[in-house]
Amino acid sequence: MAITETTLALAASRRAELDQILADIDLELISAWAMAWDELSTEFDAALTELMAAAKNGRVTGSQAAKNVRLRKALAQAADRLDELAQMAGVTAQADVMRAALAAAQSQINLAISQLPPDHLISVAPTWTRVSDTALDAIVARTTQNIVTGLLPLSDHAIDVMKRNLIRGMAVGENPRAVARSMVRQAEKGFNGGLTRALTIARTEMLDAHRAATKAADEANTDLMAGWLWGASLDARTCPSCLAQHGQLHPVSEEGPIDHHQGRCDRIPKTKSWRELGFDIDEPEDLMQDSREWFDGLTEDTQARIMGRERLELLNSGTIGWDDLSTKISTDGWRDAMHVTPVRDLRSLAG
Repeated sequence: MAITETTLALAASRRAELDQILADIDLELISAWAMAWDELSTEFDAALTELMAAAKNGRVTGSQAAKNVRLRKALAQAADRLDELAQMAGVTAQADVMRAALAAAQSQINLAISQLPPDHLISVAPTWTRVSDTALDAIVARTTQNIVTGLLPLSDHAIDVMKRNLIRGMAVGENPRAVARSMVRQAEKGFNGGLTRALTIARTEMLDAHRAATKAADEANTDLMAGWLWGASLDARTCPSCLAQHGQLHPVSEEGPIDHHQGRCDRIPKTKSWRELGFDIDEPEDLMQDSREWFDGLTEDTQARIMGRERLELLNSGTIGWDDLSTKISTDGWRDAMHVTPVRDLRSLAG
């Protein structure tokens, strides 16, 4: 039942492996977006140069930009490419999702085993059940579909941004070519807005697939499990909500950790006590670090960077408690998630 040095080392190794999988996904998406824009930028450059050259009285009106056939064609091509990129992201992510799910399911069992008595102290070790291929396939299929479904609307949003930047009145001035180059850069920013959303969706869904696989491993071994612990990364990047959740024990059947988009928190298995498992042996000290003790050991400047000055003052004064830092938020189209409680809400708690 005790979290050991081996448990913590395995959890750190798992986090590093997951970080590498996420970095691989980032690279795949960024490379695909860059290649797509390389193809599109030539057409946008030509369309805008043509539009600037035809300007009268040193100005292009919004109506003229909207009616320009070549510019409209370039925007249509961009929309098509964004739809293709959305489909590609789902296909590309599928192998990475399976890689993450397999690793997560096995590592969850390894983390649980690390909490049991050493082999030389027991005559018979518990039998562990691995996650079935059917369950893993279902996680992969669901995650891949969620990525594609989440990405399909991004072309509409990105194109809307590009249109707002391009189809408007503008002064051409003495250097139409320079204006055209500037407008192409604006178009690229709109196009890459789709990339930002794609990265967020892919990373968030990958993290949830990882957690789903660890939950499946816990549920396959409920007779040995006491529950799971919310495990945050205790560093200066960790948000107050995740710090407040760190170390809390949850039932095996509960989803989680349900942290915010791209949250790095992990589901740490916790086995039943040694005596509950039939071993008449005293357990070692639990080494799961207390997040409040960790936070109190930081410098005031680091604490303020994590919390924000006013939130930190409310906490240090005793006006609010550690648990008040985290609030569950419901969002249409996505699961509930724990977020940092806004300062305005903490003020109301303070009365």
